[in-house]
Amino acid sequence: MESPLGKSIHSCITMAISDFYALHHSYKTRIVLHNRDSEGDPDKALSAVYNLLKKAKVQAIIGPETHLPSKLLSLSADKAEAPIFSFASPSSREYPYLFQIKQDESTMAKSIAALVTSFNWRNVIFIHEDTDDGMEILRYLAESFQDKNIRISYRCAISASATHDEITQELRKIMTFHTTVIILHVSPSLASTLILNAKRFGMVSEGYAWILTEKTVDLLRSTNFTVIESSQGALGFRSYVPPSDRLHDFFHRKNSTSVRKEMPVPALWAYDIIWALAESVEKVGVPHNGSMLLHEVLKIRFKGISGDFQLSEGKVMSNGYEIMNAVDNGERRVGYWKHSQGIRRAHPQINSDRLYPCLGSEAIIWPGESTTAPKGWVLRATSSKRLKIGVLKIKNFKYFMDVDHDVENNVTTATGFSIDVFNTCIRALPYQVPYTFVVFENASYDNLVQRVYNEEIDAVVGDSTILANRSVYVDFTATYTDLGVGTLARIKKNDKWFFLQPMELRLWITTISSLFYTVFVVWAVERMNPNSDQKIGTVFWTILLTIFFAQREKFSRSRSKFVMFVWLLVVLVMFTSYTATLTSLLTVEQFESASKGGIVGFHGGSFMRGVTVSNLHFEDNYRRAYYSYEDYAHALSKDGEADAIVDEIPYIKMFLSKYPGDYALVSSQPITSGFAFVSKVPLPLHHLH
Repeated sequence: MESPLGKSIHSCITMAISDFYALHHSYKTRIVLHNRDSEGDPDKALSAVYNLLKKAKVQAIIGPETHLPSKLLSLSADKAEAPIFSFASPSSREYPYLFQIKQDESTMAKSIAALVTSFNWRNVIFIHEDTDDGMEILRYLAESFQDKNIRISYRCAISASATHDEITQELRKIMTFHTTVIILHVSPSLASTLILNAKRFGMVSEGYAWILTEKTVDLLRSTNFTVIESSQGALGFRSYVPPSDRLHDFFHRKNSTSVRKEMPVPALWAYDIIWALAESVEKVGVPHNGSMLLHEVLKIRFKGISGDFQLSEGKVMSNGYEIMNAVDNGERRVGYWKHSQGIRRAHPQINSDRLYPCLGSEAIIWPGESTTAPKGWVLRATSSKRLKIGVLKIKNFKYFMDVDHDVENNVTTATGFSIDVFNTCIRALPYQVPYTFVVFENASYDNLVQRVYNEEIDAVVGDSTILANRSVYVDFTATYTDLGVGTLARIKKNDKWFFLQPMELRLWITTISSLFYTVFVVWAVERMNPNSDQKIGTVFWTILLTIFFAQREKFSRSRSKFVMFVWLLVVLVMFTSYTATLTSLLTVEQFESASKGGIVGFHGGSFMRGVTVSNLHFEDNYRRAYYSYEDYAHALSKDGEADAIVDEIPYIKMFLSKYPGDYALVSSQPITSGFAFVSKVPLPLHHLH
């Protein structure tokens, strides 16, 4: 009777009796209260139940608030045929006279699973009180999480009488796990001690997510400022009571502006239960049969102050949950959960009926005053255990990797396309990966691969190529560039008569002569027909248009048709040969000298020397190494010495973006697998796959 919940329930019960009979003053029956105070002791609560049923001969019991074994309560209720409306003990179909006046554990579990899923978290830690109630919700959580592919990484059962050392020991153990989503299902008093210690250990900070069940959510209404400050950013589930005129009038008559915030939902349900009992007793009459009262209560449907009131399968019908966010000195509603609708925002867009599959992280202030939703997973590391990522300081070809090391401050800064890809992938991972760059000068990627194999560093980020001989010692992520090696050549500048080059002058003269000869022959043959009116000009245009296969004129003589057939064959062969030769001039001839013993350049300081000889079969060519894009451009210029340069396609494309117009990628072969990041074993980084 002295607990906050007990006081609220007792107040609502007495007020419900007064309100009901003030409205129904003509009723012949009246409900009379017989109060018993359990003082929070389960033994006293069970004794009070027996006393009320056997000695006071009550027809119904509301309570207790203390959790009691359902079987003991139900046996007494069934024998006395008196319904018991319990605020703690779960009901069952086996016990028809026992009703659960609290949110169903399965409903609570589904709402938590929906919230976890909405933020794409896949692992959680569950802390519960070491009671039957804690074990009950665990079973439902496991079922709901299994449906959503969510795993409980660690489960921690804490006794209500746990010492400070026991609590800190459990928190230290939790800190060793990578999971940062913590579900708390303990009493508010135990939660206060736990959250204060968690704050001290840095567990209520950016990157963490704390979810409070309905049993724990009253922690957010603590009068202890330190507790409120420590729980900033936590999310809590509270039973939702839809607004209504009756609810507004109820609070108005309470004459308090803060009573709605402080009034627990079970107290509102107790108010509606009294109305349901009073109405049922009036219909059944006094004295009455207990089974008749039970039957009548189950039929009751009305709109109470808690919403649509109905008892179904031994439970009060749920209106869902409101999701609260601990902010400043209080709490703020950020969303709702209903079984039929799932998660939806508290403040959707105006004039929009759209339901949102998640709350939207912009509506929530997370621990550490962060507005970014935690990833739910962090790679545990200290300053000495952070991932050591090797980066190569390259003098040239800096568009992929450019590393600067501040010796005084011992700070390494890396930029470039490879670093941009790496940072984008790291941000997309569903967890945090602490790392530090380790710079290497006067080295090669083969050296860095060897260092990874020797476990001197954990990974390599940069323009490192996937090669078979490297894969023997290390592992690679998926490639993030084009595959293969290409040939870079200078585009020859052609004059305006370039289109005539596919055929020599003698062939052009022969072709034109053949045209006039064919025109004369066809005209002469057609003139042999007295009825023909073919003119030589008409025949000329007809035969000329056959080059474009646009000939529609019909000839009367078979010999004319035969001559046209021969002419069409000649045109077809010439057209095909001309197209193939012109294509060859525009592509293959660009690096013709490179394939005929010219000078072939390659990327110096890399594995390309072996590739140009072994794989591209340039054994007869002179080979020369170049060490920058500027060297490439000069070597391929008119005054340069190289006829072509062989390099990996990503480097060639980067070169072409800097020097567009004068150069072209004229051939490619998929003999390399592109760039990738390197690690020795499958680290969390390999989610980049």
